[in-house]
Amino acid sequence: MSARAQAPSVPPSAAPAAFPPASLVGSLLAEIAAHLSALAQNGREAAIDLLGLPMGEAERDALARALGRGEVEARLSVGGESEIWETAYAGVWWVRHFGAGGELTGERIEITPFPAILAAAPADIA
Repeated sequence: MSARAQAPSVPPSAAPAAFPPASLVGSLLAEIAAHLSALAQNGREAAIDLLGLPMGEAERDALARALGRGEVEARLSVGGESEIWETAYAGVWWVRHFGAGGELTGERIEITPFPAILAAAPADIA
């Protein structure tokens, strides 16, 4: 994902024709929309583990384009690098973790007001 994706013109629940509901990307967009609705209605957070899915690079790129990029990005350097960015949809975050050698060790879509990895640990607050 070297280039920034453009913000989509439709919400994730209205998957474009390029992503039929039976496709992996269409299914993910529908799942994200359902989780986002639950977050808005009752505060229930969710996450989708992308590394556990049979997703190729083309599908990953298509999902990134469909979700777009929002205004917030963060990088962490703790036991490896982590990249976190808000998608074009408030409450939908893309979170990637890399091992000390730079290999991708975790990739998730988190549906939450704020990713927990960015919060200060209570023990660290003096």
